Amino acid sequence: MAPEAGMSSEQSAVQAEVLELCEPFDRAYWRDLDREGTYPHEFVDTLGRAGWLGVLLPEEYGGKGLGTPEAVAMMEAVARSGAGFSGAQAVHAAIYNSAPLVNYGSEEMKSELLPAVAAGDAWIQCFSLTEPGAGSESTAITTEAVRDGDEYVVNGEKVWTSRLDVSDYLVLVARTTPREAVEKKTQGVSLFLVDIERGREEGSIEVEAIDKTVSNVVTSFRVTYDDLRIPAENLIGTEDEGFYHVLDGLNEERLVIAAECVGLGEVALERAADYAGTREVFGRAVGQNQAIQHPIARAYAHVHAAKRVTYDAAAVAADLSQKEVGVRANTAKYLASEAAYMAADAAVQTHGGFGVAREYDVERYFREARLTRLVPITQELVLSYLGETVFDLPRSY
Repeated sequence: MAPEAGMSSEQSAVQAEVLELCEPFDRAYWRDLDREGTYPHEFVDTLGRAGWLGVLLPEEYGGKGLGTPEAVAMMEAVARSGAGFSGAQAVHAAIYNSAPLVNYGSEEMKSELLPAVAAGDAWIQCFSLTEPGAGSESTAITTEAVRDGDEYVVNGEKVWTSRLDVSDYLVLVARTTPREAVEKKTQGVSLFLVDIERGREEGSIEVEAIDKTVSNVVTSFRVTYDDLRIPAENLIGTEDEGFYHVLDGLNEERLVIAAECVGLGEVALERAADYAGTREVFGRAVGQNQAIQHPIARAYAHVHAAKRVTYDAAAVAADLSQKEVGVRANTAKYLASEAAYMAADAAVQTHGGFGVAREYDVERYFREARLTRLVPITQELVLSYLGETVFDLPRSY
């Protein structure tokens, strides 16, 4: 891979430390976990003990107090180390699910919980938003939270609620005012901090694992909330304004996801180049053939371009309006997802028949790269957003 360019000294230092922490967790480690569908506890604990789960948490709560540029560098390094997109997602949620608490939580909530999160002793790995009947239309959720004295009572069903099995708390999105009773569909939504163990012990949280073929180190669940009682003090921010709380910081998070896609593309290309340089057919390395060499080079150009867009956007995110950041973040996510897919596809093709053999790892990268084109937002919705925002075209969704 080409030398790094345009990276700050802080970002370089972050990557060096994170890559050193990731080094003991080799490809065999991730391959076995993917095969077994097992969460990378040891890996996440290692980063947590080193304080990296608190990379964005303020120093006053024990965090590192860093920003989006450093988080981008960190998560690119995690994915590039061989953890791939699924390994990065095992860490990603622990970092970003605390953001609503930092921005909108009560001081009591923050002082009690955030230091434990920063130290890796408490995990908020779970964000419960998506519903069977809503999908990408987040404002169409029907899970409701009704105030009852000093508590809220929650009923509803969620899907794709990931990492619930390895989390101490989850951030729940529910309607506190019905959709038909608000002027704007974005109103009437609230955020809550939920103690998972308490809810499951009381029989108010029922879970069913979703059988899936990608990102197997992270389990996703269908969750039913049945008269779940949440203390009123666990409301995060202002009642009925939770949707806006979610949007705050969403663009910066998408830049980090773009960086994870870049890291995935980079590790896929490394594996492709290694194999192309050593595998011999008809008396010479397959990488000598342009049919193999050019797809790898073409994918590199796309990954490198996506990386530059991502890093440039992260560098100025704090100084731009949310609209400007939104355009850059969504562009980066779109380009990085496409580049990761191109790189993973080239890696599989380079390996020929062995491209689908687990032992070479590239089939996992391909599965994960395909997933990045769907989450956390589909490529089609990104294009619709850009068409509306950049060109002032009629809203299509």
